[in-house]
Amino acid sequence: MFLDRDGVINRDHGYVGSIDAFEFLPGVLESCAALVKAGFALVVVTNQSGIARGYYDEQQFRQLSAWMSDQFTEAGAPLAGVYHCPHHPDKGDAPYRMDCDCRKPNPGMLLTAARELDLMLASSYMVGDKLSDIEAGKGAGVKATLFIGDGSALNNLNKGEAPDWCGPDLPSAVAWIAENRQKPAKNTPA
Repeated sequence: MFLDRDGVINRDHGYVGSIDAFEFLPGVLESCAALVKAGFALVVVTNQSGIARGYYDEQQFRQLSAWMSDQFTEAGAPLAGVYHCPHHPDKGDAPYRMDCDCRKPNPGMLLTAARELDLMLASSYMVGDKLSDIEAGKGAGVKATLFIGDGSALNNLNKGEAPDWCGPDLPSAVAWIAENRQKPAKNTPA
């Protein structure tokens, strides 16, 4: 299970780089514990251009990630990994100002995590609150992409660009996965 961070796991206050600014969204830890019980590995994949912009540094990000990981572990939902992209194509200074393959919508973080953690992308899910999350999941070849939000950002998408599911929060996404995980794929005409 690939999870975006800001807007999926925690409230997105904009460039969250400290424990004081980190606020778990309701039901996230409990839902993630249910995923772990169902056999999922949990992997956070997050763009963190706040590093490139100088709002916080890599060490502060690692400290926050360690604290967040501890909260997941205490809730019975240990994280298999936290992957981040500190880059931005036109903000900040070297070495962070650059085009890269890890910044979503590129699938680099998911591909690296799959390789390093020996994950099967074809049976994985990507949950995010931005179209770039959905694009990264599709680019990596995950089984399904799930969008957290009201869906207004999805209005003008072509069928191949749209997520497989859209709903209000991670607990709803987890309920959808539980309901649909074991169903056989439908044969649809070309």
